[in-house]
Amino acid sequence: MDISSFVAQLLNGLAGASSLFLVAAGLSLIFGVTRIVNFAHGSFYMVGIYVAYTLVDRLGSGVGFWPALLLAAVAVGILGALVELVLLRRIYHAPELFQLLATFALVLVIKDAVLWLWGPAELLGPRAPGLSGSVPILGRAFPTYDLFLIVIGPIVLGLLWLVLTRTRWGTLVRAATQDRDMVGALGVNQAWLFTAVFALGAFLAGLGGALQLPREPANLEMDLHTIGAAFVVVVVGGMGSIPGAYVAALLIAELKALCIWLGLVDVLGFSISFSRLTLVVEFLVMAVVLVVRPWGLLGRPQAPSRNAAAVEQPLRRPDTLFKAGAAALLLALAALPALSAQAPYTLVLAIDLLIAALFATSLHFIMGPAGMHSFGHAAYFGLGAYAAALLVRALALPMEAALVVAPLAAALGAFVYGWFCVRLSGVYLAMLTLAFAQITWAIVYQWDSLTGGSNGLTGVWPSAWLADRSAYYYLTFALAAAGVLLLWRFLYAPFGYAMRATRDSPLRADAIGIDVRRVQWVAFVVAGLFAGVAGALYAFSKGSISPEGLYVTKSVDGLVMVLLGGLNTLSGGAVGAVTFTWLHDAVARNTEYWRAMLGAIILILVMLFPQGIAGFVRQIVYGRREAKGEPR
Repeated sequence: MDISSFVAQLLNGLAGASSLFLVAAGLSLIFGVTRIVNFAHGSFYMVGIYVAYTLVDRLGSGVGFWPALLLAAVAVGILGALVELVLLRRIYHAPELFQLLATFALVLVIKDAVLWLWGPAELLGPRAPGLSGSVPILGRAFPTYDLFLIVIGPIVLGLLWLVLTRTRWGTLVRAATQDRDMVGALGVNQAWLFTAVFALGAFLAGLGGALQLPREPANLEMDLHTIGAAFVVVVVGGMGSIPGAYVAALLIAELKALCIWLGLVDVLGFSISFSRLTLVVEFLVMAVVLVVRPWGLLGRPQAPSRNAAAVEQPLRRPDTLFKAGAAALLLALAALPALSAQAPYTLVLAIDLLIAALFATSLHFIMGPAGMHSFGHAAYFGLGAYAAALLVRALALPMEAALVVAPLAAALGAFVYGWFCVRLSGVYLAMLTLAFAQITWAIVYQWDSLTGGSNGLTGVWPSAWLADRSAYYYLTFALAAAGVLLLWRFLYAPFGYAMRATRDSPLRADAIGIDVRRVQWVAFVVAGLFAGVAGALYAFSKGSISPEGLYVTKSVDGLVMVLLGGLNTLSGGAVGAVTFTWLHDAVARNTEYWRAMLGAIILILVMLFPQGIAGFVRQIVYGRREAKGEPR
């Protein structure tokens, strides 16, 4: 470690910060005005680099290189405007989380569209003409193009500041960020304002992607990787703050560069690999910032709300029709092994569906009745799975004991993380849950001696009496059904009523003596416990567990399940889990472009059933009776 390498790494961090800032600035603009948590923003970044590759190939890598990058960003901006006009404009009045579900479906569609147009291979663009060399800095050669990127970030920041503070359009954007309803009341055409903001945000993401063409190959994993980092930057900087996004991008990029420079360091006889922290350093920063300053570095604290969520009608106890339907479903599931004797894969799929139903119901428990949106629920699923595997492999406990103890490990994780999370709300709460989940994933991914690292753990099989697939199915069926029924029972206990009170009006709940944070904390632990049960069942059903069980995609899958089924219905989590898991399996086995088809199906369901599938069925069955005021 010398001063020249230190300076070189700092400069590398500055170059990376500029690209990250471009994506985060667009995401911050879109969220500030439209209030949409745009999961597809990383896809715009990915499309930008692919389009730039094609345009450079067509226009030439000489004088046509720079116009190609700009045209690629413009093309992505137009794509963003079309997405807003065709899709998002139709669902602005839907709940915000359903808008998030629609943008997640777009991620799937765009990924397969890119796969179809450009293929699965990585595509590396040419060097930038005029900037293909390097300059000596303290005896080290530093790429000239990276110096160009360092300059781009402040230039874009300055241009955005001029647009937002010195133009009428910028004034309207800032006003809409503060109170978009008032902007509409003043006669401003909100629809076109939203379209323009979305197009500008997409343009910035596309420009960030296009500028990376000489630095890294275009690949199909850039979307989710980029959107995770961009979300972190926006939250750390402060939602809606463009200068905050730039400061956060600098902070995170430089910390990563510092970790790379430090490498392997011996501290008191222990070897610490700082380079491994690059996988999780941004989430560590986000967790610290959200705990210390929940509104971000340059954000503004939110005023306390007297009604943090729309007050919903009280949950009614299941009537005769619901009980009859549930009983019929349970009988059908109990008879499934006999009915599927000639189709052994049916039981494998049924076990996956039951585990998914329990996992999604545990997430629905804190998202629906408790009003706490979690983007990191996979942490407790993974903790339960790894705990079960380690108890069997390392401590040689019987499988039955592992099934009892493993969920307690997940509950302990929820107990620790929940203490911090329940102090936040809204997007900040969701992002802190994501940060803790990614920190947990990074530990599991890199602790080779205990967790097997990226290879995971294998040889995690059930006891001999459960070796038959039918026997394990009945165990899964019993535990999943009991878990779902217990979670439902919680909702009709005094604790369930207190939980819904803290969701609908925290200030009133506190005024009548309900300890809001304690109720939410207990709900967090209960949800983590049952997610751990699902994780332990999953580990024994597959015979192995890998870090993918804790990764952000698993959390997003759970989120999609809950929203697809219906957030405000009792059975929404289970219905959404079965629908999503079955669709994923059926579509993936029948087409190469299964993501696009699955995404299209989700988009159709969002458009047709904004209240979720279970919510739609409930409206059909009970809506007319409730409208007339008749008892169920």
